[in-house]
Amino acid sequence: MKFKTAIEIRTAIENGDITAVEVTQHYLDRIKAEDGKIKAFLETFDEEALEAAKGIDEMKAAGEPLPRLAGIPVAIKDIIMVKGHVASVAANILREHRATFDATAVKRLREAGAVILGRVNCDDAAMGVSTETSCYHPTYNPWDTSRTPGGSSGGSTAAVAAGFAPVALGTDTGGSVRQPSGFCSVTGMKPSYGRVSRNGVLALCSSFDQIGPVAHTAEDCALVMEVIEGRDEFDATTVDLPSTSPPELIQKDFKGMSFGLPKEYFMDGMDAGVEARVREAIELIKEKGGEVKEISLPLTQFGVPTYYILLPAEASSNLARYDGLRYGTRAQSDKLMESYLAARGAGFGEEVKRRIMIGTFILSAGYHDAFYKKALAVRNAMSDEFKRAFEDVDVIVCPTSPGVPWKSGELADDPIANYLADVLTCPANVVGICGISVPCGFSEGLPVGLQFLGPAFKEENIYRAAMAYQSMTDWHLKEPGDKV
Repeated sequence: MKFKTAIEIRTAIENGDITAVEVTQHYLDRIKAEDGKIKAFLETFDEEALEAAKGIDEMKAAGEPLPRLAGIPVAIKDIIMVKGHVASVAANILREHRATFDATAVKRLREAGAVILGRVNCDDAAMGVSTETSCYHPTYNPWDTSRTPGGSSGGSTAAVAAGFAPVALGTDTGGSVRQPSGFCSVTGMKPSYGRVSRNGVLALCSSFDQIGPVAHTAEDCALVMEVIEGRDEFDATTVDLPSTSPPELIQKDFKGMSFGLPKEYFMDGMDAGVEARVREAIELIKEKGGEVKEISLPLTQFGVPTYYILLPAEASSNLARYDGLRYGTRAQSDKLMESYLAARGAGFGEEVKRRIMIGTFILSAGYHDAFYKKALAVRNAMSDEFKRAFEDVDVIVCPTSPGVPWKSGELADDPIANYLADVLTCPANVVGICGISVPCGFSEGLPVGLQFLGPAFKEENIYRAAMAYQSMTDWHLKEPGDKV
């Protein structure tokens, strides 16, 4: 199939060059043939997907106007509910849990004509940066199957990178869409907090979590966002948006745009190839009319410690409901406490237990003020610092990650190194702003991501920057196996 992006597929279906059923069958066949070495998908919804695609073709045949995402296949991270299917967040304790309703984002995708292909892998309870902690199996990077795809949305990004789906939904709590997108050489976006409903997402950290799209292009991400964003009566944190940003209306150049280059984001120990590719991208921005100025965000050095205080605290509270009694797989015991401990002990992996224990400690008497309240104060100060920066620049530009994908298992016994993998992405979650990662080249054959950050609810800024960059480069068109 010569069509690759969501917009190309939609246009081809509208023009009658291909049917929605043919598109869907192409991706299902490719998954079955190729995913054995990547392990991105946990399950495909063949019958339902083909039935949905058939409905689009029938609309087309009847001369009815086609909806915005007509016939576009989408993969769904296993933390987002799809009615009637397992939604386990790759955790043993929820391995038998079936969703009783569609998440709001999934419902809106269906209403817009998208075809739900299946569910894809993630880290256990979405806690991880490598998609290695999944209760099912690790997922591997399509660019080098000996390496991690990143995480926790590694299944989503690997699926798009491998050509198993043109679009996937992931969730970004501390970089879980952007970091693996950088590792897999695809485009991944984190919306501003409150732009997309969290209804139907298994909660990890309620004040950080956001659903975000993964695709080959920023244009496709904007198209999907146009459908899934906006106020939802089932999520009180969502906002009424003054406007949306259809990709067709977004200017694709840097002229008149100002970019902030935070010196703190180029750190000791950064991979030399990563820094070189990012600085080359910055030179291109300058060459094509963008104004780049160095800025300082000194409080971002506290992004990781702040994140790893607030996230475990919220996760400890959110995951308390999974006790094998009300939710989750029940342990066989006639004693309440034994049943509870056995279910959670067997149901969660080591990384999840580690974060639950950290969070419980942080929230315990005598430590709440010392840790949690101080982290909230730092969060507010960081937010003010970013707001001041955005008074002078439209977009912040920086690397997505300080390094390239590491070998699978290489950091399995080093939680601190894992946590530092999010050092350049988690500040955006801490302060609630929007961000997008786009491919910007390779370091010794491994993908490098370029990150654009924008003010809260100014997604059009990062769309424009990313689309302009992709209109001037072809890194996003490279596929695993291409000479890079």
